[in-house]
Amino acid sequence: MSSTPSAGLAQGLKNRHVTMLSIAGAIGAGLFVGSGHAIAEAGPGVMVSYLVAGLLVVLVMRMLAEMAVAQPDSGSFSTYADRAIGHWAGFTIGWLYWWFWVLVIPLEANAAAAIIHAWFPGAPVWVLAFVITSALTVTNLFSVKNYGEFEFWLALIKVGSIIAFLVLGCAAIFGFSLNTEVSGISHLYAEGGFIPKGWGAVLAALLTTMFSFMGSEIVTIAATESKDPAQQITRATNSVIWRIALFYLLSILIVVCLVPWNDPRLVSMGSYQTVLDQLHVPYAKLIVDIIVLVSVTSCLNSALYTASRMMYSLSKRGDAPRIAQVTSASRTPVYAVLLSTAMAFLCTFANYLAPAEVFNFLLASSGAIALLVYLVIAISQLNMRKKLLAQGHQLTLKMWLFPWLTWAVILFIGAALIIMMIRPDHRMEVVATALLTIVVVCSGLLVSNRRKAQRATGYAADAA
Repeated sequence: MSSTPSAGLAQGLKNRHVTMLSIAGAIGAGLFVGSGHAIAEAGPGVMVSYLVAGLLVVLVMRMLAEMAVAQPDSGSFSTYADRAIGHWAGFTIGWLYWWFWVLVIPLEANAAAAIIHAWFPGAPVWVLAFVITSALTVTNLFSVKNYGEFEFWLALIKVGSIIAFLVLGCAAIFGFSLNTEVSGISHLYAEGGFIPKGWGAVLAALLTTMFSFMGSEIVTIAATESKDPAQQITRATNSVIWRIALFYLLSILIVVCLVPWNDPRLVSMGSYQTVLDQLHVPYAKLIVDIIVLVSVTSCLNSALYTASRMMYSLSKRGDAPRIAQVTSASRTPVYAVLLSTAMAFLCTFANYLAPAEVFNFLLASSGAIALLVYLVIAISQLNMRKKLLAQGHQLTLKMWLFPWLTWAVILFIGAALIIMMIRPDHRMEVVATALLTIVVVCSGLLVSNRRKAQRATGYAADAA
């Protein structure tokens, strides 16, 4: 174990690791399975929901990249919020983001375990979830290179699967498939039109799809452990537009072209499996189960990595236990990994042992964190631009149409939070996240006051 807590993180991620992470970082089981629920909710008009949500992420990533290219940091937007808004803001958003990914770990572990349990019914789901999480924790403990290599191959499988689906789907639309009766784009408008349930349903789907892209920002955290962070962040940001257009928008377009939006299989089986089933592809369920297993394992792996790096950054700023900044001989923050995993295991036990209401509240408490992260990034960039220019930074990557687009994002997120509060199906998420945020803000203010008191005591001692 490193004797110096501030030894710093290793730059063990290769260019191909960061590139693949930037391409597939935001692709989870939500695309393969969850998108079916969104389609059933809004019909073909869900394309508008994904388009608006994708545009929001493109703008947020551009703002984040402007700050990250100028000042790469493992704390990413949490560090920028600290510098641009105030210590309480960096403390709050850092811990909320850590909490979000800590909750993702048991969810993804349980999803992966459920798939394996279906293949091997004799193995209890909770044991499989424990084994999967433990195995990925071990890979994260050795070195960041292990995380990068593991994530590279998982991401490559995800990307390859999506490309194969796109080729298969486009061929089917033009009449080349095992089921020659399925072709064309008539399902875009045949069952009640493009917006069969009205714009209210499109708005409701938007509130769901906005969270589908959470994970795009991980690349700005991971890039700090590569040899050229600024170049990697610039590449990732410039590619975010085509990634969203190709992997999400084109995928969803193929689904709504080939399958009626009111097909019950979209909810019960998921969008990708429904299309493969519709096209008479053999072993459709097994194929999708394998892809989803790879995706949730990848998300779990990234969740462990991201939570540990955020805790490490918080510790470096004095906002987390000091032990979390201790690194191993390979300069991996081992205690940050272990502490994050330990909390994830507690959440897993809560899932199995505590009343359902307890775990549901824990889940709800992370429901609006993604929007808070986007909001903090926008406000930070609004203030950070002036500070960076005043410090003499030559910004090589800038937010478009500053400050108008930044303000547009802030107003849009504010409106989304208000609508979520009004709608009964999202109200609990906003309330639970708000309660958690208040607790974290109060904790941050206590930490700030304690620091000021310690500094005052130190100054008094020096004066004496």
